[in-house]
Amino acid sequence: MRIKKLLGAVAVVLAVTVGATGCGSRGGAASPSSGSADAAGALVGISMPTQTSERWIADGKNVSDSVTKLGYKADLQFANDDIPTQVSQIENMLTKGAKALIIAAIDGTTLTDVLAKAKEQNVKVIAYDRLINGTPNVDYYTTFDNYTVGVQQATSLLTGLGLLDASGKKVEGKGPFNVELFAGSPDDNNANFFWTGAMDTLKPFLDAGTLKVPSGQTKFEQAAILRWQAPVAQKRMEDILTAAYSSGTKLDGVLSPYDGLSIGIISALTSTGGYAKGSLPVVTGQDAEKGSVKSIIAGEQYSTIFKDTRKLGEQAVKMVDAVLKGQEPETNDTKTYNNKVKVVPAYLLESVIITNDNYKKELIDSGYYTEADIK
Repeated sequence: MRIKKLLGAVAVVLAVTVGATGCGSRGGAASPSSGSADAAGALVGISMPTQTSERWIADGKNVSDSVTKLGYKADLQFANDDIPTQVSQIENMLTKGAKALIIAAIDGTTLTDVLAKAKEQNVKVIAYDRLINGTPNVDYYTTFDNYTVGVQQATSLLTGLGLLDASGKKVEGKGPFNVELFAGSPDDNNANFFWTGAMDTLKPFLDAGTLKVPSGQTKFEQAAILRWQAPVAQKRMEDILTAAYSSGTKLDGVLSPYDGLSIGIISALTSTGGYAKGSLPVVTGQDAEKGSVKSIIAGEQYSTIFKDTRKLGEQAVKMVDAVLKGQEPETNDTKTYNNKVKVVPAYLLESVIITNDNYKKELIDSGYYTEADIK
């Protein structure tokens, strides 16, 4: 993808980003000490969806600390998966005089009114990891390549089943295997990207009969788990096991889009399904949460997708720093993320498949975790 350099005043930047149709753009990055005096000490609102996931707690702290290090004030709030709470918290940030907002939305379709208020106050909005839909008042988006995350989840499932080798080459003569499919929360825009990437990857194997889904639940609406809740995933897995596997049919693999769901799924497999922890089906995941990394090391969960949220937070803070100084943030995708009102300029980061074979290199050697964290 070709990346261009564009510099200009705020009015020009906004005109360019709303109408952009190219593959990407790259804005100039200034040092923290340069830029408008008005930016110094500005309040930045940071709205995270929940504290029920260790991932979001870490993200919030990382972003808040990074904002503070640049000389801005940070107002970090967690909405605990309650939409009215998130809206109220953002309103309070605006009342306090926030000049920029970093928002990881609970439901990307419910912030239209409060972001209209942000626009009236000339407050810049950065969507963090989850696209904010249905409003023109979101300026930039930073996330991982979510379609690719779905591809990686499906690829790790196929590798774990032995249908692909370590190089990704198809292995003939294997199967058929029984699998079940889980999807993320239907109000999270990313869940659709994960699902589409995964299903595009699995489709040839499903069409060929190499993979079978005994429950028959192969549609996103059937597989989706509202708010990414582990107990809901556990209950769905228990129901599937009771309905489709009570006659002794073996389950070989589960596509899970998130580590929190994977924990619930594994609980159902060991209780209702009667699977021993050493002989579980291949179970995927996402976010490399400590509990699931421990599970991978123990031979329970097979894989997870590592999204280095240190880099995600760094990119979000770079974007805020740029807009507060009247500059255009760096982006590398201005085509993919249409929020049904506009294409939101985005910066996409890369993710990595984690298994027992590479967790040390990717998670410990990189400094993301220590040995003690996952023991």
